Amino acid sequence: MTMSEDSNDIVIRVRGLVTRFGEQTVHDGLDLDVRRGEVMGVVGGSGSGKSVLLRSVIGLNRPEAGSIGVLGHDVWHLSEEEARGLEQRWGVLFQDGALFSSLTVAQNIEVPLREHLSMPEPLMDEIAAAKIAIVGLPEETADKFPSQLSGGMRKRAGLARALSLDPEILFLDEPTAGLDPIAANGFDQLIGDLKASLNLTVFLVTHDLDTLFAICDRVAVLVNKKIRIGTLAQLLTDDDPWIHAYFHGPRGRAAQPAAGR
Repeated sequence: MTMSEDSNDIVIRVRGLVTRFGEQTVHDGLDLDVRRGEVMGVVGGSGSGKSVLLRSVIGLNRPEAGSIGVLGHDVWHLSEEEARGLEQRWGVLFQDGALFSSLTVAQNIEVPLREHLSMPEPLMDEIAAAKIAIVGLPEETADKFPSQLSGGMRKRAGLARALSLDPEILFLDEPTAGLDPIAANGFDQLIGDLKASLNLTVFLVTHDLDTLFAICDRVAVLVNKKIRIGTLAQLLTDDDPWIHAYFHGPRGRAAQPAAGR
């Protein structure tokens, strides 16, 4: 089912989202718009529902109330065929990479191709090789298993799989978690480069302040079961106690000069 859009620039639209787990309310009337071509960072304290929000947007967690539109389609009112078609237009990188341990990197990248498309094996191999190259991994990575890769390489391999179907939207759940500062900085640069070269919209759940200042156009802060959205400049002057403590604590102050802001 399609949803009317006020503007073609809005690719994700959340309205009145309510999410509960038992008696615990995580989101209470949350609204969010993500614009085409931007990097939207999503932050919040532990238990604020950052990853839950991402999973709700991609249809893995059904909220109690509200609506979610992605690329003009109501995520919760699609036929199976419509849902499969929409899934081809986004790619997802979960926090741990979610690679299949029994498959090589190339075979992992080919999983979405096999699921959604019908093409010759040699073409799938070519696509896998191209995606491996685009995320900055060596050519020989194709034949390695996830257990043979470093944490940073597994993240990049997972990203290559997320890009296998040439998506319009890239969903990233804590992409730099567990990485050392050098690897995390390299991953941030990669996301920024891919966003620019592939014209991606990026929905990025993170706790990494350096990432926010390096690549995010706007940031959505989950606080008190609601959401506050703005540029970093706007959020730096926000008087909400949690937001102020987050951006003006020792790590927040350290991240700001690194971004040249």
